[in-house]
Amino acid sequence: MTTARITIDRDFTIAEVPRRLFGSFVEHMGRCVYTGIYEPGHPQADSRGFRRDVLELVRELGPTVVRYPGGNFVSGYLWEDGVGPVEKRPRRLDGAWHTVETNAFGLHEFVEWAREADVEIMEAVNLGTRGVEEARALVEYANHPSGTYWSDLRRQNGAADPFDIKLWCLGNELDGPWQIGGKTAQEYGRLAQETAKAMRFVDPSIELVAVGSSNRQMPTFGTWEHTVLSHAYDEVDYVSMHAYYQEHDGDVASFLAEAVDMDAFIDGVVATIDAVKAAGKHTKQVNISFDEWNVWYQSGLDTDDQPHVITAAGQWREHPRLIEDTYNVTDAVVVGTFLNSLLRHGDRVKIANQAQLVNVIAPIRSEEGGPAWRQSIFWPFARVAQLARGRVLRLAIDSSHVSTKRYGDVDAIDAAATWDEENGTIALFLANRSLEEAGDLTVDLRGLGASSVRSAEVLTVPEDGDRKSANVADDQDRVGLVPLRDVDIVDGAVRATLPPLSWSVVVLDVARA
Repeated sequence: MTTARITIDRDFTIAEVPRRLFGSFVEHMGRCVYTGIYEPGHPQADSRGFRRDVLELVRELGPTVVRYPGGNFVSGYLWEDGVGPVEKRPRRLDGAWHTVETNAFGLHEFVEWAREADVEIMEAVNLGTRGVEEARALVEYANHPSGTYWSDLRRQNGAADPFDIKLWCLGNELDGPWQIGGKTAQEYGRLAQETAKAMRFVDPSIELVAVGSSNRQMPTFGTWEHTVLSHAYDEVDYVSMHAYYQEHDGDVASFLAEAVDMDAFIDGVVATIDAVKAAGKHTKQVNISFDEWNVWYQSGLDTDDQPHVITAAGQWREHPRLIEDTYNVTDAVVVGTFLNSLLRHGDRVKIANQAQLVNVIAPIRSEEGGPAWRQSIFWPFARVAQLARGRVLRLAIDSSHVSTKRYGDVDAIDAAATWDEENGTIALFLANRSLEEAGDLTVDLRGLGASSVRSAEVLTVPEDGDRKSANVADDQDRVGLVPLRDVDIVDGAVRATLPPLSWSVVVLDVARA
């Protein structure tokens, strides 16, 4: 059995829990929009074509902010195509995902959907094939009340009131050679600076995210952020991060430890931001928007739902199946550790978006004309979004180790915790990375007294399953949360036994000692 001791002191905290940390992402890619959130004619569709079964699951998942409309898609997108009468909207070829975009769903539809889902909008502008004027015009269309060309066009298109979108992305992954209109750091830094200025001339209240490196393995990682921020530091509020992880060649131990890489990636970007701040003698603080993250099996699954296979076939189709990964128990535990990493960096990571919301590497799956269901990764996200309130606690952890090829020895027990003083609760988010051994956990509280265990749940391997057990259309509840039985308060300390390969959440009733 592995062992771990966690010490919590009420006076050692990291930051207020950033509510935008629990974001998601809707891109015009595959079946995320069409037959995902939007499917006119579906038995569960409302009069606007929004799938009510999917909306119900989205509300249960609990995202606070949703990034839209891309992603790679946005770098070739003409936002004007998605407004006005649907029957007059043009059909376009989308080079990012080699599909046909019908534009039946656009900005007005997404704003209405976001209101139904009760999420904040994070709108991305095209800085691949377009630039300053198109971005400035979009802000005017979305946020200016009336009396100008673009605002009056919005009103003519049926929205008398402004959309009041406050959070904007200045493009997407423009350091990547795969990106339509990719740029050097110098080119992008100047474009981002001037676009930000023009957008803020229209609406000074907006917040802006500059494009950071597409991943930590990019050859320009670090120098890209430094160059971009050297131009645009004073004009932006955040710099973006993107990261995807998967299990390689059966190396499950390293896969379960990928949050170690996420921690290091965040620390590296923070260091670069602060170096630019110091060198430029800036007074404001730029923070991080980790606006794409998830498990994504980018290799080893060369089926007909992979973009490069479809592109090679030369087919142009409307919303084909793209990267519809089926997530298992192992993936859910890894996603739980990613959420822990984001919480541990809540002083600097203020926005995060799991990519994507429905069907495309998503916690929610749906079938055209058929059901919608929760994938295994739904549960850690839903519970953290629901229960992480108040302040993120700074934990002292002494844990047994597991050995990995990629990261050496890592803690067997990964943890994060939040303290909601107003409601008198501590939420513990716990992952046991050991494949074989249960974890014997002790949590010592200083300055706080635990009176009872309010709730305790665990996601682990089903009794009749294995670590690759997953939820599918005809078996939608195979993997989920069940009660964590072996947890109690003994002599003021919390004691729990965490099953092998598991993610758990424990909520304690506490009061100041």
